[in-house]
Amino acid sequence: MRPLRLLAVVSGSPRLLATRPPATAPSVGLSGAGGTAPAPDRPRPRARLRAWAELLRVSALFSVPGDALAGAAAVGLRPGRGTALAVGASLCLYEAGMALNDWADREEDAVDRPHRPIPSGRIAPGAALAAAGALTAAGLTLAARAGRPALAVATGLGATVWAYDLHLKHTRLGPAAMGTARALDLLLGAVATTAAPVTRTAAGRGRVATAVQARGARTARAALGSRAALPAALALGAHTYAVTAVSRHEARGGSTKVPLAALAGTAALGAAVLRGRPVTAAAPASAPSPTSAAAPASVMWPASVMWPASVTWPGRTTSPAPATERLLLTAFTGAYLRTSGVPLLHAALNPSPPLTQRAVGGGIRAMIPLQAALAARAGSPLGGLAVMGLVPLARALARKVSPT
Repeated sequence: MRPLRLLAVVSGSPRLLATRPPATAPSVGLSGAGGTAPAPDRPRPRARLRAWAELLRVSALFSVPGDALAGAAAVGLRPGRGTALAVGASLCLYEAGMALNDWADREEDAVDRPHRPIPSGRIAPGAALAAAGALTAAGLTLAARAGRPALAVATGLGATVWAYDLHLKHTRLGPAAMGTARALDLLLGAVATTAAPVTRTAAGRGRVATAVQARGARTARAALGSRAALPAALALGAHTYAVTAVSRHEARGGSTKVPLAALAGTAALGAAVLRGRPVTAAAPASAPSPTSAAAPASVMWPASVMWPASVTWPGRTTSPAPATERLLLTAFTGAYLRTSGVPLLHAALNPSPPLTQRAVGGGIRAMIPLQAALAARAGSPLGGLAVMGLVPLARALARKVSPT
């Protein structure tokens, strides 16, 4: 301390005390009143980024792309532009649901989960609601780029997400609504893949098909694609129903019957997936007839397409699946049963909130191997391997950001 300052402290002289302003004196306000006000504490950019990562459950994002890939595999088509648009739309709508979920539950979370971004004050409720609206609009825009059939499915998916978050989650229809949303997400991938625009005809090289013919072709392909992907969509929806039913008890725990029922459902679903033998479908010997009801005049099916066994495509032939595909199907299904079943068993034996939350997280991560198994069952082992590649990423990110 300087001598002058020490003398001021001892003597109590306010004039001497004011001769040197404090080193951390607050800045004068901009209002011109001459007053001082400390600058408000703003969260660091890294802290804000983490808050949004928690709000949007980014570790659960890796369970989304597999829906579209499994849908593409179910219709026997290789992923393309429509599949990529479906993945983008699904990610946006999923994140919209996460933001809207925390906005709708902000008062409940203030009591049961005060550490979440909104009740802890790290994210404003209005910002979360605005993000939900913007992400929904972005998802519908991407789906519209894949065609009107894809937009119709995405609209139903978005409406289901908003209805669940705003009302249905607190009713008995909550698990069914979530199961419907996941089923629609897989159908979105199937419809977007099959309804990808085909603009060239066989007779007119480089000639663009008329708009009416193109719309009719996409609608016909979308109808066939949705029918082909329906069994896989129902399987994924059933798993989501079970996970959602368990999640209704993650805050307070106390339920043994629900995890047991979900465990039984998981085992039954795994057995159903294994029961269906994977089929490697061969391309038709020739393109469908232009007069065929299943193929409008403007449709030219790619020669490399693999026709799924679940739909009566014109000229489809199939061959038995190799042993490698059956082995992959068994491995993917086993990974699904292990990822989902073990945490559910622990939650049934000890229905505490931490173990129940762990069972919910395991059920979310188990969607990835289930999607891979559905893709392999449809005759797309490479698609299943691509989906399984997301597992390490999801596991690593789940250690930093909880998926629930």
